Amino acid sequence: MTHFNKAIDKVRAAEARELERKGLEPILKNSRWLFLKRRENLTAQQDTSLATLLQYNLKTVRSYLLKEDFQFFWSYRSAHWAGWFLDRWCTRAMRSRIEPITHVAKMLRRHRQLILNWFRAKKAFSSGIVEGLNAKAKLTTRKAYGYKTFETLELALYHNLGVLPEPEIAHSFF
Repeated sequence: MTHFNKAIDKVRAAEARELERKGLEPILKNSRWLFLKRRENLTAQQDTSLATLLQYNLKTVRSYLLKEDFQFFWSYRSAHWAGWFLDRWCTRAMRSRIEPITHVAKMLRRHRQLILNWFRAKKAFSSGIVEGLNAKAKLTTRKAYGYKTFETLELALYHNLGVLPEPEIAHSFF
């Protein structure tokens, strides 16, 4: 969702500059958070302002609607149907020809299998767990600069990553 928000913000800023350059009414001025916040988190005044902006056929509005439509992706239970939705959504995003949104769609296509793994795991695991293990492993690797053999690095990884099974040679000297 961070990628979506950055893309929408780029579109909004570029479109606001374009409207100002053409001398048109600056309707996108002070609207950044209207497009970045989730609809249920908007105040009553922000909700009214957003409803007014949604009546215009702007690239920013189309980008926002694509982002909101993507929220349905997380409601799927099956990896097959989630993949079907993802493919359809990416096709629509590419046809929009809004450059930052097409970049997000291309990124989603590149990582399609990894994203769908979350559905295959029955939504049980967050990528935060994997990211934490990766961070610990990278830190251990950086600390292992002076190790002479790969086996020593491997032992350090076993010790630092927690309750992983240790090999039989864990406590022998080389």
